[in-house]
Amino acid sequence: MTLSAEDGALKKQWRTRLLADRSSLTEATHSWQASRLAAAASKYIADLGAETVCGYVPIGSEPGTLALFDGLREHGRRVLLPIVVGAQPLQWAEYTGADSLRPAGYGLREPVGTRLGEHAVGDADVVFVPALAVDGRGVRLGRGAGHYDRSLPLAHPRARLVGVVDDNEFVTDLPGEAHDVRMNAVLTPGRGVVTLPL
Repeated sequence: MTLSAEDGALKKQWRTRLLADRSSLTEATHSWQASRLAAAASKYIADLGAETVCGYVPIGSEPGTLALFDGLREHGRRVLLPIVVGAQPLQWAEYTGADSLRPAGYGLREPVGTRLGEHAVGDADVVFVPALAVDGRGVRLGRGAGHYDRSLPLAHPRARLVGVVDDNEFVTDLPGEAHDVRMNAVLTPGRGVVTLPL
């Protein structure tokens, strides 16, 4: 099933509204959210006993913080971060600290270490996925570039795919497509990690 013109317009409306809401966040609110997300995610990783975690470097008002990955590394976890390479699946490299990141396209920061290839996501026990919204069925709304749509099918079938959003971005229903990879959990500042019934 392909996305209808109506659903495409609806996705655009969702993106416009959610990005506007994010841009109005105060620095204090963003810092509070990031702290709550890091605490909940760290507990989730510890409870699972996950060894390898894929994450992302938040930009602007995107939920999250590098403090989470610094904490995971201190507890012996391996952290992989994405590298955007055109309209291909994401490449991955190991995160070894904030000084191992460099500026990249789209306003991103990427790890400078050895590229491990697009299949490295298959090593992850947990993949934290940036999202503008996630619904109760696990449908994720991204920014529309398709990088994660191409990359998440390469994750291990037993990997936990966790969409990271603010509390008001965990919604009832989003327009979805047949090729969408569903999240099996969502992480919000107020609710922590919520497992989704897929």
